[in-house]
Amino acid sequence: MTRVDLDASLNAIPEQLRTPLLLQFEEALAAYRASDWEKVGLKAGKFCEVSYTICEGNANGKYASVPSKPKNMFLSCQQLEKFNKTKGRSLCIQVPRILMSMYELRNNRAIGHVSGEVNPNHMDAEFFLRGMKWVVAEFVRFFSKLSEEDSRAIVESVTARTHGIVWKQDDVRRVLDPSKSAAEKALIFAYAEGKAVSVTDLLKWSGYSTPSRFRKKILKDLHKNALIHYDEKADTAQILPPGQRYVEDKNLLCYDHYES
Repeated sequence: MTRVDLDASLNAIPEQLRTPLLLQFEEALAAYRASDWEKVGLKAGKFCEVSYTICEGNANGKYASVPSKPKNMFLSCQQLEKFNKTKGRSLCIQVPRILMSMYELRNNRAIGHVSGEVNPNHMDAEFFLRGMKWVVAEFVRFFSKLSEEDSRAIVESVTARTHGIVWKQDDVRRVLDPSKSAAEKALIFAYAEGKAVSVTDLLKWSGYSTPSRFRKKILKDLHKNALIHYDEKADTAQILPPGQRYVEDKNLLCYDHYES
């Protein structure tokens, strides 16, 4: 499935809502693949707000020009239930109740905080991702003007399990696709960390055997192309916005042999 396929299947949703919906969804997928559990939760909150705006527009018969954050997500979703007899249960009851659950968890758990004996961000990210996939698939089922076969294929693709490509344990990181090049691994690790990373760690995580070449060739080339900022004095590398886009556009967070 490509972005074009999903966009086409949701073409009945106005562009000003469809584009931010898919943006939040894709960024949540990328964060999940990079094992950035906290970011998945942050994206889930924005996804819920866009999805609510779509449900509200369907119920009222008039879509907002931009996504909006309701003053009270719980009460606002409940108010959509009165439209179910004319607009159907899907976007008036079922989707809103999923949004209520995700939004409650997003706002009243440990997202963005450090507390408790067990960090809940990972298990919450699993719930958020499945919830977002279900909502997107339901939007496809509800709005798609494509053939039944094409719509079914898109739904199946959306709901297929997503695998993280970065494995983390304490201070150890591994890219789980051995086909990635050293430069790709460096970009993936920098993307996943989201901050300046020591070159010593990048070398250790990527398993690259020649430190001098890694610095002089790989990192300098990435720096020259404005994909990372390589600070030679501090011996650190940090992903830049063009590098983030490159990672996402080239699907570097997907397994070459397992996902597309």
